[in-house]
Amino acid sequence: MRILPLVLVLSALSLPASATPSHDQLLPFRDAYRETAVRMLATGCPYATWAAQGRHFLTFDPDGDGRAVEVLGDLATATRIAVLVPGVGTVLADFDRGLGGVPRRAPGVQARALYEHLSKRDPHTAVIAWLGYDPPEGVGPAAATFGRARAGAAALVAFVEDLRGQRPSAAVTLIGHSYGALVAGLAAPRLPWVGDIVTLGAPGVGASRAADLGGARVWSALAPTDWIRRIPEVRLLGVGLGRRPSNPDFGASPLPTDGVAGHDYYLTPGSATLRAVGDVVLSGVARHDRAGQVS
Repeated sequence: MRILPLVLVLSALSLPASATPSHDQLLPFRDAYRETAVRMLATGCPYATWAAQGRHFLTFDPDGDGRAVEVLGDLATATRIAVLVPGVGTVLADFDRGLGGVPRRAPGVQARALYEHLSKRDPHTAVIAWLGYDPPEGVGPAAATFGRARAGAAALVAFVEDLRGQRPSAAVTLIGHSYGALVAGLAAPRLPWVGDIVTLGAPGVGASRAADLGGARVWSALAPTDWIRRIPEVRLLGVGLGRRPSNPDFGASPLPTDGVAGHDYYLTPGSATLRAVGDVVLSGVARHDRAGQVS
């Protein structure tokens, strides 16, 4: 482990004033931030640097492909919380750098882009980059089945239920990118109080109709240039991911995709999808022009 300046180590273990909870119910957040910071400092770089920078993680586990759940914003005061679920090929080592070293593919980068957009409009928002499951390693047999998604959905339900227990008045939006949309879709019927589910470049969500996802408003963005369009909308003998939420027969509300150059561009700064997702998180309504959305 590279030795970090003592002042950075101490800052990683302290709780900034902005994160001071309003009542004892929020103490688990404080404890989690401190405990994960200790583990990250012990694990070494780059994770020790993340902790020393004062970033807040509710979960950190470097074993195997790794797990990480990062919080941007103040959960103690947030009235609206967005939970971003990444897709195929996401591992802890790529949480910040992105698959293949492409930052726009990184859940940490995507979550920051969304948080920066939201916080300018409403400071009482938080975004959670949730790598709390083990996605399939690539586009192969595992990515064509529900197996990893079912395990991920169970973990997501447990996480969001715990979040609700600590922040019962906050509105929660699930945002699933690619295979992460399948995880969110499978979790949704067990989270009937979640108001909105946003799918970005989704190959399927484990249902044939939006009405089967627990009563939440369902939103879909699928760019004309997204390679997900080449995946057949079939499910047979447990293989295949079924109907895409972008299919008009599914019943999801379309989101605009202007400025989205492909599968990994939905939450890049300046895209119409990023602005529309911000609308959904803040108000449950996408007010922006929906041009560019095709099934």
